Amino acid sequence: MHSTPPIFLITGFEPFGGQTVNPSWAVASALQGRTLGAVERPVKVQALQLPCVFDLALQVLQQHLQSLQPVAVLALGQAEGRSDISVERVAINVNDARIPDNAGAQPVDTPVVNDGPAAYFSTLPIKRIVAGLRAAGLPASVSQTAGTYLCNHVFYGLLHALQGRTVPAGFIHLPLLPEQAARWPGATPPSLPLALQVQAIETAARLALEAGADLRQSGGTLS
Repeated sequence: MHSTPPIFLITGFEPFGGQTVNPSWAVASALQGRTLGAVERPVKVQALQLPCVFDLALQVLQQHLQSLQPVAVLALGQAEGRSDISVERVAINVNDARIPDNAGAQPVDTPVVNDGPAAYFSTLPIKRIVAGLRAAGLPASVSQTAGTYLCNHVFYGLLHALQGRTVPAGFIHLPLLPEQAARWPGATPPSLPLALQVQAIETAARLALEAGADLRQSGGTLS
């Protein structure tokens, strides 16, 4: 009798801000069902779409963390204006929404978690992931801020929910897709084709499953 392989949970957001597509969900859904890890210890990707709604996104995430008991979690989000795969280092305990979410809420200067710590650091090997992506010819960098909108909200809530558990977890921001950038108001922002984004996140997920300490080297961006 074959046992069910453990789950690598990859989340993405529904479209927001009047858009019809979100690269984070396009990438996550493309990876649904893929097998990662060593042949003797396979891990299966489970994609999860999160609502672009404060608090509700964390409720949906928490439900799936409990039911799936994943061995690793990678949350994805859209970052218009960024030109590379941005592997986030830190999540902060604040919501400060520049635009309303999909339910019309726009929290300003509120905590993600009442009485939670000021910040959490990603438990992914962030610099190893960036190095691996660059070695594959993919644009990538360590980012020092996930913002204060829903991406940071989910990033912080994810790490808070996994406190005390040895489950590698973190957040990666993705550029726009070319079809989004072509319709963007004003100057055309940077973009990256879906196939390259999927390749990047599959590579990042595989590296997240590898044992070993993160690389100790200087790196990162100012934004």
